[in-house]
Amino acid sequence: MATAVHSRKVWNEEARAGILFALLPILQFFMFTAGPFLFSIFASFTDWNSMGDHYFIGLENYVELFQDERFWKSLWNTFYYMIGIPIGMVWAFSLALAFNRDMPGVKVFRVIYYIPVVSSIVAVSILWRWLYNGDYGLLNQFLWWAFKIKGPNWMYNTETVKAGITAMMVWKGVGFTTLLYLAGLQNLPKSYFEAAVVDGANSWVIFRKITFPLLKPISFFIMITGVIGGAQLFVEPQIMTDFGGPEYSAATIVYYIWEKAFSSADAKGYACAAAWVLAVIIFVVTAIQFKLGPKSDNYLE
Repeated sequence: MATAVHSRKVWNEEARAGILFALLPILQFFMFTAGPFLFSIFASFTDWNSMGDHYFIGLENYVELFQDERFWKSLWNTFYYMIGIPIGMVWAFSLALAFNRDMPGVKVFRVIYYIPVVSSIVAVSILWRWLYNGDYGLLNQFLWWAFKIKGPNWMYNTETVKAGITAMMVWKGVGFTTLLYLAGLQNLPKSYFEAAVVDGANSWVIFRKITFPLLKPISFFIMITGVIGGAQLFVEPQIMTDFGGPEYSAATIVYYIWEKAFSSADAKGYACAAAWVLAVIIFVVTAIQFKLGPKSDNYLE
């Protein structure tokens, strides 16, 4: 009986200590996540400037949002940038296949391709803005030296600004995607490949029937995270262009939200409405991806 009482006392002390340890992150969650989350829903239905009172206006923010040409243009730009996701995946997959071979210096190349991933996005964006400069940029100098072509002012041209930012994003992210594919390649079961070689399968058949199907979960993960991250793109166009680019041709939906929230004195509620529209878009697109994604654990079927 005494042992049971002692055990119960020890358990109560441990439970109390555990609750105290968990209390701080729980409070942080309600203060900095759940609280702002719920408040933003309410604010999206109000005319709020962050300083004065909230005036409930119903759906007026949403109606005005869907009538704003800049909103639709920024939304289109955001989806345009996602063209870089499949391009980066193909490039990264090719690099992973090369880096998976036992070649001299392969570890050095792995490090070189991963450097942009750990580099400051602000510093990289500034560097690429200089690279694209129409007067003294390295890209235009190369075009003139190699092909005698006078390149455009990339970041001030509506026809080239999005392609230029997309190229930079692919370059910066390919190292991380390559790392994921390389990890997947190095953990594939060797028995499948040995059996295929015994059956007389060539390299292309092995890649198409074994390697590529077994890496579908990684490809699916990259696509999901790429779309979610791409929908929240902000830093690159904000630094590489001025005021969303020429004719707002480089602005993303997050840039649009930031501009409304911090450049307009009385549009905080409007910005909350735009943020919730973005949240719904991300949820719907992600749900569609999961619906269309692989549904079987046997990826060789």
